[in-house]
Amino acid sequence: MTTHREAWPTGTPAWADLTVPDVVAARAFYGPLFGWEFEVGGPEVGAYTQAFADGRRVVGFGEPMSEEPTPPPAWCVYLATQDLAATADAIAEAGGKQLVAPMPVLDLGRMGIFVDTAGAVFGVWQPGAHTGWDVVEEPGSVVWSEVMVHDQPGAVAFYERVFAYDVEDLSAPGFAYASVSVGGAPVAGVGGYGAQAGADAPAAWTLYFGVADADASAAHVTELGGTVVSPPTDSAFGRMAIVAGPFGEVFALMGPTADA
Repeated sequence: MTTHREAWPTGTPAWADLTVPDVVAARAFYGPLFGWEFEVGGPEVGAYTQAFADGRRVVGFGEPMSEEPTPPPAWCVYLATQDLAATADAIAEAGGKQLVAPMPVLDLGRMGIFVDTAGAVFGVWQPGAHTGWDVVEEPGSVVWSEVMVHDQPGAVAFYERVFAYDVEDLSAPGFAYASVSVGGAPVAGVGGYGAQAGADAPAAWTLYFGVADADASAAHVTELGGTVVSPPTDSAFGRMAIVAGPFGEVFALMGPTADA
């Protein structure tokens, strides 16, 4: 996809960031893995760091802003909105909960953090000067976002009510999955854990980052101090692997299949 500088349509994943104890260590892992360069913000944003692929904004990194205990590091996906207050109301009406109340971030935009009815954490971003990531669907950028839950029909109903998605059921025997679309374009997936996942598997959003070679990138993950959770396997959409970064944060790699 070409560079995208405009605001993303409401309901579209538009940004993601990771809060870690040590951004320098995060840069040492993700920079070589994806070929990212970094821009460190000033004290007014707590040195919030943005990653760039070929000069295009991809994701952000930050460190905890207070001494209070923080949850284990995990990627947070932000869904776009043009009216954060209205979206926050819709989330509450649909049964979701608020973790971080809607707040301005300088002139960059407004943000809030919420929990869906299945227990998955996600963010909402109303753009100002910062419209979100500048590129998707290329190596080094996000190629897909999905939320995996135990109550898949309930999660579909929640997100459909909040963001007025068009929903396509892609389920198969033993596999519950739906693609949600905005303006006719698929933007994210809502999947259900199978019995093999176990009842304690946490409801969570997962980012898929594009890579040129899933096997080589998975090997690089371990070389850089991460771990491979699920080794590369072929799927209908490409060759994918589930991995974890140096702080235990889980994400996915997606590359072409060997015969692509």
